[in-house]
Amino acid sequence: QVQLVESGGGSVQAGGSLRLSCAASGYTSGRNCMAWFRQAPGKEREGVASISAAAGRTIYADSVKGRFTISQDNVKKSVYLEMNSLKPEDTAMYYCATVTLAYNRPCSISPGAYSYWGQGTQVTVSS
Repeated sequence: QVQLVESGGGSVQAGGSLRLSCAASGYTSGRNCMAWFRQAPGKEREGVASISAAAGRTIYADSVKGRFTISQDNVKKSVYLEMNSLKPEDTAMYYCATVTLAYNRPCSISPGAYSYWGQGTQVTVSS
């Protein structure tokens, strides 16, 4: 059973930073994609960033490019999201997700592409 547990959320003022962590268990890393998503109240869930377990290739949403960095520790089976220059519009529940690919390809940031999800961690950015 794949389990994902997020941590690191909190409240911060605009311009501040936070680092989210996601600890994964129950799967063998290989052709896995790990990704971060977020969902604000009344809005659809949107992709933030993804990373491939094998190649470490990353993809970012335009709204976070240059401010957020996704990284991974394959030994610890963990993925991280370093968030800098936070804005009030970054306020949302942040989720990590994973999927095992049938073949190597870039990791999507579309929510429908992912099989397993964590419970989420809240990020609140005040102006």
